[in-house]
Amino acid sequence: MRVSRLSIAPVKGLGLVHPDVVVLGRAGVRNDRRFYLVDPDGRLVNNKTCSELMQVHPEVSHEADRLALRFPGGATVVDDVVLGAPVETSFYGRPVAGRLVEGPWSQALSEHAGRPLRLVCTDDQGAGIDRTHAVTLISDGSLKALGRRAGVEDVDGRRFRMTIELEGCEEHEEDGWIGSEVDVGDARIHVAGPVGRCVVTTRNPDSGVSDLDTLGVLAGYRTLREGKSFGCGVCGDVLVEGTVRVGDSLRRGR
Repeated sequence: MRVSRLSIAPVKGLGLVHPDVVVLGRAGVRNDRRFYLVDPDGRLVNNKTCSELMQVHPEVSHEADRLALRFPGGATVVDDVVLGAPVETSFYGRPVAGRLVEGPWSQALSEHAGRPLRLVCTDDQGAGIDRTHAVTLISDGSLKALGRRAGVEDVDGRRFRMTIELEGCEEHEEDGWIGSEVDVGDARIHVAGPVGRCVVTTRNPDSGVSDLDTLGVLAGYRTLREGKSFGCGVCGDVLVEGTVRVGDSLRRGR
C-alpha cells in the first residue's frame, strides 16, 4: 500500500492542490482550509451550494501571506494578503474565528460565482477543517468498489477531497484500520472512524457539475453512518508528526 496522491484545499470549497510532499502536523497539513468564504450575512459558503468554486485553483505561500487564484480561461488574481476586521463563522454549529481578507479576491470570486462572497482567513491552522480529526485517507480499493457498483470504469478520488489517497488496497480495506494506528512516511496516524459523505462527492472535481450518484450507490451497499450519511474512507488524528511523500508506503501498526 502506497500513497498515490496528496491533496489540500488552501481555500475551502475551491479546487484542490496536489503537492508531492506534505508535513502532517497535529492540526493536519499546513494551510489546508486556511481560507474560506462567507456570504454578506457571514454564513459559510462552500461547494455544496456553490459548485462553481471548484473551477478556481488556489496557490498560497507557506506563511499564507500571498495568495493566487487561477480562474477558468487562465485569468489569475494574485496579491499579498492583508487582514481586516475580525469575524466569527459557524461551521455546522462550531464557531471559527478569522479575519476578512482585503484585496481583489472577494470581488473576483463573487463575479465568478454570480453571488456576493467575502474571503476570510482563519486565525488558527486547522480551524477550517469540517471534521474534528485532522487527516483523511481513502483507498483505490474503495474507489474501485464504488465504480463497479456505479457501472463506471473509474471514480476520481478527487471527488472525496481526502488528504491521502492510497493504491494497492483491497475493497474498503481502510475500514479495518479503525481503532488502530498506521504509519505513512514519517508520520503515525490513529484511525478514528469513517468519513460521512455529502453531495460534493457527486460533483465532477473539475467542472463542479453533478455527474455521478455517489450517494445513491453508497446507500445501496454501505452502512448508514450516524443516521444521515454513508461512510467511504476514514479519518484520524496525527500521533507522530512527520513528512509524507507520494510513493511512501503505509504500514499497519498496533
